[in-house]
Amino acid sequence: MTDWPKIRSVGVSGVLVTFAGAMSEPANRAALAFRAAVEAQDWPEVRETSTSLVSTYLEVDLAVTPLAAMTERLTNLLESRDWQSADLPPGRTLWHVPTVYGTDLAPQLEEAAAVAGVDVDAAVAEISASRVRVLTIGFAPGQPYMGELSKTWDIPRQQGLTKSVPAGALIIAIRQLIVFTNAAPTGWRHIGQTAFGTFLPKSERPFTLAPGDELTFPAISREEFDRIKSKDTSGLGGASREALS
Repeated sequence: MTDWPKIRSVGVSGVLVTFAGAMSEPANRAALAFRAAVEAQDWPEVRETSTSLVSTYLEVDLAVTPLAAMTERLTNLLESRDWQSADLPPGRTLWHVPTVYGTDLAPQLEEAAAVAGVDVDAAVAEISASRVRVLTIGFAPGQPYMGELSKTWDIPRQQGLTKSVPAGALIIAIRQLIVFTNAAPTGWRHIGQTAFGTFLPKSERPFTLAPGDELTFPAISREEFDRIKSKDTSGLGGASREALS
């Protein structure tokens, strides 16, 4: 027996299905796959769905739809398969985002490497070769939380606060990466810089990424980064993409 998943109401505005008490790849996989399965049911009571790191949220008016009825439906769906080993939803994208590591653009690379117990060259080699998944979107429009990196990068946030990092900053902590949407303060360490726009309000698809998409951050030189910045007009910072099955 296990305590997970749990079905809980969120006031009278919806229902939250949680697959674990802490972030893990299988729990995130379950949340993504279960959301897709709920949407495929096309239940008229469900007005919207979303996911967090390990949960699926259903917006349902519980003042109109009894919680017991939704719980029964969700329980039946949960029991239909092993969600932690389910296939990820179709329609995902793999992005390759050019990134300059360190330099004056990303001044906390050496500090992050030291906390992780590796030298800078090894840090760049591992992170630039890693392929991470968009676990969830949050904090700012379109801003992705991505992981999981190897256990080497299970490093804590800073004790202090960096007053501001720029849009496109690649940030690291607790085995996750973030690309910042806007300039903002952070307690995470700034290790790389991209020109990748995660929120393009004038685009047909303002949020560039979706939960379940995957990314790599190949290393480029400062000169190549400056060239991309000067010539790219798409907002994607020289990133390339390919469809995932």
